[in-house]
Amino acid sequence: MNTPTVYPALSAYITVKEAAKAIEFYKAAFGATELFRLTMGGPDFVGHAELLINGTLVMLSEEFPGMSKSPHALGGSPVTFCLIVDNADAAFAKAVAAGATVLRAVADQFYGFRSGCVIDPFGHQWMIQHQTEQLTPQQMQERMNAMPEGC
Repeated sequence: MNTPTVYPALSAYITVKEAAKAIEFYKAAFGATELFRLTMGGPDFVGHAELLINGTLVMLSEEFPGMSKSPHALGGSPVTFCLIVDNADAAFAKAVAAGATVLRAVADQFYGFRSGCVIDPFGHQWMIQHQTEQLTPQQMQERMNAMPEGC
């Protein structure tokens, strides 16, 4: 018997077009574990699903007219998911192999992380990164101030 999920104070709830395919992508790209899904009108229309990605709860559903829209319907999304991993290069390559599109290649960043950004096939942006050095906010600010404008 499954026990109920213990819900964190904050978790992401995303809307996607073709949620069943999105769930399979998140499994292949990010190692997601599907906790459960609720379907409506057939197995391919996901009314609600819950996944764990690196121990973090992510909920998702199909678009519902008048209630929720996917990034495809909106023409993009202003939200980026930040996924902390052990090895950004390997996780990035895995996401691209699963069908993500490169937005920004993996590189060392001024704030002490190695990161890159992809867009998943469902329109959501993911920053995939791992920490390379421990910096204070003051050190990060100093590095940001030293960067050329437009970066």
